[in-house]
Order: sequence, then C-alpha cells, then structure tokens
Amino acid sequence: MKLQVSAKIERWPVDGAFIISRGTKTYVDVIFCEIFDGVHRGIGEATPIYYEGETPEKCLLQINSFTQAYDVFDHQFLLHNMERGAARNALDCALWDLQSNRTDMPLWQLIEQTVPRPLSTAFTISLNEPLQMKADARAAADKFPILKLKLTGENDRARVAAVHQGAPRARLIVDANESWNNLNIAEETLALSKLGVELVEQPVTAGQDDRLAGVSAAIPLCADESCHTSADIDKIASHYDAVNIKLDKAGGLTEAIRLADAAQTAGLKIMVGCMLSTSLAIKPAFVLAQRARWVDLDGPILLAKDRAEHFRFSGGKIAPPETTAK
Repeated sequence: MKLQVSAKIERWPVDGAFIISRGTKTYVDVIFCEIFDGVHRGIGEATPIYYEGETPEKCLLQINSFTQAYDVFDHQFLLHNMERGAARNALDCALWDLQSNRTDMPLWQLIEQTVPRPLSTAFTISLNEPLQMKADARAAADKFPILKLKLTGENDRARVAAVHQGAPRARLIVDANESWNNLNIAEETLALSKLGVELVEQPVTAGQDDRLAGVSAAIPLCADESCHTSADIDKIASHYDAVNIKLDKAGGLTEAIRLADAAQTAGLKIMVGCMLSTSLAIKPAFVLAQRARWVDLDGPILLAKDRAEHFRFSGGKIAPPETTAK
C-alpha cells in the first residue's frame, strides 16, 4: 500500500535557556512527520542533531527526497536505504505509530515488551557558574531526585561540589561533553565519586576513546557521542560501562532496539536519553527506556510548553499521558 508522507518544521520555545558547553538554546526546532496509508495515520517527531551538522531544513529535504523516491517502505527498508539521523528517526517513529493504529495495539506490545511503568528520570541542570548551579539544583531537588549536570572540563569539581551542597541527597549524573581529554580521568572520577556522582557521560572526544584504555575509573563511564548505532558497540565496549541511546542518534526506534540488544549482549548498561523535544518524541523512547538503568527523558519539561497530549512528571518520575494507553 502506498504511503503519503508530510513533514514540517515546528519551533518550540525553551523555558528560559538551556546551556551546555556548545552554546545556549532558547528554542528547539523539531521535525513533525505524518504518514497516511489511506485509512490510518501515524505521527513522529525528531530533533536535528546540530553538533553533527544536521539542520531542520536538511532533515526536511532528506524526508522529502526519500519519500518522493519511495512511496512504499517499512522499518527494514529505512534502515538499509536512508542514513541514520533525525530524518530517519521521524519516519521510523511515524511508521511505528501507524502500525500501532492499524493493529490497535500499543507500541510496547508491538516490540514485545512488558507494560510500561513510570520511570525515574534525571533532570538537567544547565551549565553555569557554581553558585547558580547550586541554586538551580536546590530548586530542582524536591521534584527530581536524579540531577544531570553539564560540564566543560574546567572548574568541574567546583560545579559538582556546589550542586552536591545544594542538593546533598540527589543522585548525580555528569555529562562531560567530550571535554576531559587533558584530565586525569581516574583522579577526576575518584573526586566526583565522593560527591554523589554515579555516572560520567562521554569524557573524551568521540573517536578518541582509546584515551580510556587502562583507565581505572571510580565511576562508570557512558558512551554518548561515541556510540550511535549497534555497529559501534564493538569499537567502544572495552572502554565504557554503559551507552546512552538516543533515537535521533540511532535514526529511529528500530535501530535503537538493535543497539540496546547489542549493548546488553556486550555487558554494557543502558541509558536512554533525548534531545530537547516535545512529548511526541519521548513516546517511543519511553517504551525503550523500560530496559534502561538510567533514564534521561526530561526534554519536554525544559520547554515553555508541551503538546496537548503530554507525559506527566511527578515525584521525579515520568509517566504516559492519561488520555492514551499507546
């Protein structure tokens, strides 16, 4: 059956500003994709990976070019005929939603998982001066027992110490964003382990993971930018303890599932994360996150507003919208 595809760029304002080492975001542009088979519709959302050179316009062009060339396709066809990234993610997730609506089966059943339960999710503390991060952590700690800190490789211990003072009972994850190339990672992790940190994301530049060879880290290390798809697992498994799976990086839920399978086979723990996004993008990620040790799906609550049908955040947990079981 031929598929009709439409896609557009949507702009969603951020609640204040989202600050990381790569810059400040006051809004996020996402790709909204709809697939219609003549009877049923499916929708998906993806966020262009700006640090890999993706833009909303490029992603839209990719979708339009692909769907002009092919009007019949499935998940496996996408995997083999479209490069990974946000464009493929938007199409793949819309296909899963279409299949869910066709069969009247929730996504978790389609991918043969258990009924999704509410999950504890991290809340991101934007990069800032230590005193501001301390205040932000104190304000967030009552609602979110897991905080994720953005770091730069400079003055990181002071930032983490300040957050620990502001939220002494919080579990902490830190995202080095490839900035620890010139640090003694064993010493750095030992110092941060005493401040409540339980995971370090992407300490070194992607592709330079050999820097971690022989490092005795006091905290588990998690690959983010170094691992996009299941094909990357063999290259990074000996250097990391966990992998952060994001649907935009993997190019869809289909490949994200394959990545989760490969990671677990290699003995790696799983984290499921997200880009800035609305709840529509979180819907498939939330189902996959049922397999995760760490969950970082706070994208929607970093926005000034969300979609009408949105995930619920309460007591540090994320739960599906009450209006749908899918």
